[in-house]
Amino acid sequence: MTDCALEPPPAALPPVEPATALPAARLRRWAREAAPPLLLYGVVCAVQLGLLALLRRPGQPSVGRLLLSWDGRLLLEVAEHGYPAPGPPLGAGGAWLGSNLAFFPLFPALVRAAHELTGLSFGDSALLASRTAGAVAAVLLHRLFARLYDRRTALFAVLLVLAQPMAVVLGMAYSEGVLLACAAGALLAAHRGAWGPAALAGALAGLTKPSGFAVGLALLLAAASGPRGRRCRPALPAALAACLATPGYLLWVGLRTGRLDGWFRIQRAGWGTELDWGRQSWDYLVDQLGGGTGWVDVSVALLTVAAVGGCLLALGQRPWPPLALYGVLVTALALGQSDYSSCKPRLLVPGLLFLLPSAVALGRARARTAWSLAGAAVLAGSWYGGYLLTIWQAVI
Repeated sequence: MTDCALEPPPAALPPVEPATALPAARLRRWAREAAPPLLLYGVVCAVQLGLLALLRRPGQPSVGRLLLSWDGRLLLEVAEHGYPAPGPPLGAGGAWLGSNLAFFPLFPALVRAAHELTGLSFGDSALLASRTAGAVAAVLLHRLFARLYDRRTALFAVLLVLAQPMAVVLGMAYSEGVLLACAAGALLAAHRGAWGPAALAGALAGLTKPSGFAVGLALLLAAASGPRGRRCRPALPAALAACLATPGYLLWVGLRTGRLDGWFRIQRAGWGTELDWGRQSWDYLVDQLGGGTGWVDVSVALLTVAAVGGCLLALGQRPWPPLALYGVLVTALALGQSDYSSCKPRLLVPGLLFLLPSAVALGRARARTAWSLAGAAVLAGSWYGGYLLTIWQAVI
C-alpha cells in the first residue's frame, strides 16, 4: 500500500498477501471477492427483466426494444453515425434546436467498440455495454464500501444501488451504469492512493455525463485532504487532469457549433434544460405534495424528498468527504436544473450518498430482517422501473 493510501478501518482490512503470491492465487482471491456483488447483480438483473416481461402488454415492443427507449435511441444514433456536422443546429428563423451534441461521448464510444468487437447490432451492443458497466460498478462499489465500512455493509450498499427505483436504467442504453463504474473506480483508486488510475477513471467519468464532473471535484478534495509526502505529489495533478474532461468536451462542442455556450444552448433548445438552482424542482414538489392527482408524479416527488433526506442523514454520519462531496454534487445537479420531472429518479441513480444510511442500518441489523427488507426493496424498485417503462410510458 502506498504512502498516499488512506487506511480502511481494521474490520475492512484484507488478508496480508505475500509479495511472492502467484498470479493465479491473486486471480482466485479477486474472484472470491468479486463473486458476492456479481451474484447480487445477476439476481437483481433477472428480477428486473422478469418483471419487465410480466408488465409488458400485448402489442408493445420486446423487452430488448423497451430497454432502448427514449434517450437511448439518440445515444445509439451517436454510436452508429457520429455527431452532427460542424455548425450550429438551427431551425427555421435561425432558432437553435436540440442536437445529439448534448450527449457526452464515452457511452457511444463503448457501444461502437462493442459492436466492432462482437459483430452484434448497435442496440444489442448498447445493452451489452450497459450491463457490463453495471457489473463492473457492482464490484468496484463493493470494494470501495468494504474499505470505508465493512464487507456486510458494502454488500447491502451494492444491493440498494441496484434495487433503487429506476435502477432499471443500469441495464438500458443509458450512461448511468458507466458513470457509476467510473465514479466507483476513481474513488476507490483515490482511497488507495493510486492516483494514475484515479485520474483515468475520473476523466472517463467526465466524458460520460455532465454530472461526471463531480468525480473530478471529489478527487480534488481527496488530493487536498490526503496525507502529505513525496509519493503523494501526483495527487493534485491527477485530480486536476480528471477535472479537465467535462470542460474539454463542452469546449469542443462550443468550437464545433461556433458558440462557446453551444452545449448549453442545445440543452435549453432541445430539452428545456438549464441551471435554475432548483426552482422547477421546488415548484414540482409543492404542486405534487400539495394535491397531486397522478400517483406516479406524487411518487417522483416523494423519491426526491427521500433522496434529499437521505443525503442529510448521511452527512450527519460523517462519511468519507470525497464520497460525500460527489454524492451532494450529483444530487444537487439532478435537482438544481430544469428538466422533465419524471427524469429526476433516473438522474439520482448514480448519487450513492442518499443510500448510505439505509446500507449502514441493514449492515447492522439481524440477517433475517436485513435480507427481508433488501429483498422487498429489490421487488419494489424493479416493479417501479418496469411500470414506468411499460404502463406509464413517459420519458425517463
